[in-house]
Amino acid sequence: MYSDKEGKRAVELARAAIEKHLGGGSELPSHLPEVFREKSGVFVTLNRYPSRDLRGCIGFPEPIMPLAGAIEDAAVSAATRDPRFPPVSLGEMDRIVVDVTMLTPPERIDHKGPDDLVSKIVIGRDGLIARKGFYSGLLLPQVPVEWGWSVEEFLSHTCMKAGLAPDSWREGNVSFQRFSGYVYGEREPRGQVERMELG
Repeated sequence: MYSDKEGKRAVELARAAIEKHLGGGSELPSHLPEVFREKSGVFVTLNRYPSRDLRGCIGFPEPIMPLAGAIEDAAVSAATRDPRFPPVSLGEMDRIVVDVTMLTPPERIDHKGPDDLVSKIVIGRDGLIARKGFYSGLLLPQVPVEWGWSVEEFLSHTCMKAGLAPDSWREGNVSFQRFSGYVYGEREPRGQVERMELG
C-alpha cells in the first residue's frame, strides 16, 4: 500500500524525468521516501488532455529495480519509445497528463478450468499477464474498468495483447498471473495528483 504523499511524489518524478530527458531542464525530486529504494514493478501512462486518449504506456511488471529508477526509466520510455506512437515533444507535455501505476508482485493463478479461472479474477482489483511459450501480454487493472469489460472480455483482450487468439484462455494452455496496482495521476497537466479508484 502506498500513501497519497508517495503517489504524488511518484507522479512528480515521472513528469520531471520526461521533461529533463526532453531538454526541459527539470530537476528530479530529491529526498524521496524510503519506499522509492525498494524494488517494485511500475507502469507510466501518458494521456492526452482533456480527451484522455492514450499517448504512451511502458513499464516493468516485475520488481527488478528500485521504484525510483523504474519510474524514471518507464516514464522516459513511455514518452519516447512506445512503438505505437511518435516520440512526445517537450511542448506537448503541456497537453499531457501523467499516471503512475505501482504494482504488487505478480502471482500465478492456479485454476481447474475456464469457469474457475473467471471466478478468481476481480475487475478493478486485478491486472493480468498472459503467457504461452514466447508470447506474453499484460493489461493493467484500470483497463477493464475504463472499457467496461467483463472478466471474460478482460481475459480475451489480455490474450490478444500477447498475440494469441481471443479464446485461448479457454483452452487451458495459457498461464495467467494477476497483480494489483496503486494508480496515481494528474487531474490536469502539472495539476493536482489524486489516487484513481478502480472499483
